[in-house]
Amino acid sequence: MSWSGFGRLGGIAVAMLVGASGAEVSATPLTPFRYEAQAQRHCPHDQVVWLDFRKGIYYGKGQKRYGQGFDGSFVCLREARDSSFRRSLLGLR
Repeated sequence: MSWSGFGRLGGIAVAMLVGASGAEVSATPLTPFRYEAQAQRHCPHDQVVWLDFRKGIYYGKGQKRYGQGFDGSFVCLREARDSSFRRSLLGLR
């Protein structure tokens, strides 16, 4: 296929990139910690949750799988939510 076949699609892609570059995006970076106390010092005004990276979910302090597993870390709740992780409903009453 020649470059002329990409004319309309290329123009749309460029317009999308130009339009997206003007938007201010400020996502909170995800900072994982090995220990709960480290995470609490990092975010003193936020709740600490256990993030399971493999499953893409986080557990609160009262849940059974909080702090369990090899594929997770302690993180701040706001950072987990901003990074599009969802909360686990297991163990909630």
